[in-house]
Amino acid sequence: MKRNMSKVYKSMITYDPFWNTLNRKNVSTYDLIHKQGVWANTIHRMKHGESITTKTINELCSILDCNVSDILEYRKDNES
Repeated sequence: MKRNMSKVYKSMITYDPFWNTLNRKNVSTYDLIHKQGVWANTIHRMKHGESITTKTINELCSILDCNVSDILEYRKDNES
């Protein structure tokens, strides 16, 4: 069964909850990069809405002591 790819790309993952979590926990991207060892490229990718791995999501959840929903959110096109 073939999926209609145009429908798949009308939805997106947003990292808005990640930025809110950083603010709420008073953690800077500098702290993540220089104190926790998160790659600067990871932060860059998130700032630009690009994909990151589930391993990275797991590491961020561990570092920030939070849930996946505190890192990313799935939004349908009409919700953006």
